[in-house]
Amino acid sequence: MAKIMGFEGSANKIGVGIVDEEGNILANVRHTYVTPAGTGFLPKDTAKHHQQHILGLVKDALTQAKLTPQEIDALAYTKGPGMGGPLRSVAVVVRTLAQLWKKPIVAVNHCVAHIEMGRLVTKSQNPVVLYVSGGNTQVIAYSLKRYRIFGETIDIAVGNLLDRFARVISLPNDPAPGYNIEQIVGQKFLELPYTVKGMDVSFSGILSSLEDIARHQLAQGKCTPEDLCFSLQENVFAMLVEITERAMAHCGQSEVLIVGGVGCNERLQEMMKQMVEQRGGRVCAMDDRYCIDNGAMIAWTGMLMFKSGITTPMEDTWCTQRYRTDAPEVLWRDD
Repeated sequence: MAKIMGFEGSANKIGVGIVDEEGNILANVRHTYVTPAGTGFLPKDTAKHHQQHILGLVKDALTQAKLTPQEIDALAYTKGPGMGGPLRSVAVVVRTLAQLWKKPIVAVNHCVAHIEMGRLVTKSQNPVVLYVSGGNTQVIAYSLKRYRIFGETIDIAVGNLLDRFARVISLPNDPAPGYNIEQIVGQKFLELPYTVKGMDVSFSGILSSLEDIARHQLAQGKCTPEDLCFSLQENVFAMLVEITERAMAHCGQSEVLIVGGVGCNERLQEMMKQMVEQRGGRVCAMDDRYCIDNGAMIAWTGMLMFKSGITTPMEDTWCTQRYRTDAPEVLWRDD
């Protein structure tokens, strides 16, 4: 039975996973680069973090899966999208191991990997996908061998919005800014911009408004950090639910799959569930094991590609910061 090792390092998480061709997750280990409260993570520092931890994770994954390198059939890695330095750091390790172990390489689209991992874990067949992460916000549906983007952010991603707002009110980055926002929500709703343009959304105006409110009302004691967190989540998640429902209606689908790091948010899952159940459907959601960037999602998508006859020549094992969800052809799906 074929087994593939996957490497994910497009942002601040470095992960290594191993799966077999039946979709069993044999190993899924990762390490997160955490910076001090009020700061973000720079590409060069993130790349250094990945370089320091990746070989240890490879050993841990092999131990967890009870396998040797000889029992691995191929290596899959994230081609993009993501941060340049971290992506390149992981690709160099993959190229090196592939030559040492004499294994083929499969270059994987990060966004498609989130979708395929979600389909595997939740048993969802053909859903409308809401992909929400630090670098991406898209509503997606499959059609004619591609994952088609029906709507997306026209400026910053929702995860980036949450991260930058967390810095405004000095929330810690451990375990994640978005998770810490979710934990302190209050009950007072403050009006914020609600910017939905057809199937697209805009978040930069919301961030500017929050910064202004924090600078004046928060400083004067007219509201609390909990009020800001509550207002942010209710406003932004309502926008995401709206465009997802519009995509469901257009595609005639009854399932919604939420993927990406922000997809772990229980309030987002709750709001989406209310909408989808009113339409007689179901929400497919995951916890942080598989929603947040991980090596297993790269390994599983690599497996689907590998079984479809797709491998990547060594000279083409480069990375790109921009790799659209609808760019790769989805040869492994027949529906």
